[in-house]
Amino acid sequence: MNNAIEVEQKYHVDEADVLQHRLVALGATEQPFQEHADTYFNHPCRDFAQTHEALRIRYSNGMPLITYKGTKLPGAVKARRELEWRLDPGDVDGSQMQTLLDLLGFRRVATVKKDRRSFLLAKNDHEFTVTIDHVHALGWFSEIELVIESHNDQQVSQQETRIADARARILELAPELGLHRDEPRSYLRMLLESPSN
Repeated sequence: MNNAIEVEQKYHVDEADVLQHRLVALGATEQPFQEHADTYFNHPCRDFAQTHEALRIRYSNGMPLITYKGTKLPGAVKARRELEWRLDPGDVDGSQMQTLLDLLGFRRVATVKKDRRSFLLAKNDHEFTVTIDHVHALGWFSEIELVIESHNDQQVSQQETRIADARARILELAPELGLHRDEPRSYLRMLLESPSN
């Protein structure tokens, strides 16, 4: 189970191969390829689109996970609490969780499918995760992410300082990777707003 603050910025990618070469040149290590199918749900009593929360069941190369993303903290680079854990082996294909959410009145919104290549990049005492995503029906994107472990006994000021530092590090790295066109919307929001929907 993961309990952390996820700090990330999404960018449009014009040439995925060029981005990959830049990552390799900086010493990034490629992680195993992943196929994601993310089914998002809306709460029966509040609209997650309004509260900027997210609840999804993700299939990552067929492995089911449940993810909750909390409300976004103020700031230009997205930061919010994330909880995520695997559903198997007790729920091998995630169908029990889907059934539970249906019975509780959660409504399925849409499924976002993407092919993801992830790279780990150690730089300036930080370990970045940089993805190259091909999102079906939307195109190519990259996310630069830093994860801050969240502890209940941590003072708010300490957490805010660490989030501000992570945001600054992400904004420093993006130009080095040739990423200039940031995208504040989630893949789900972009899919729902696309002309084909």
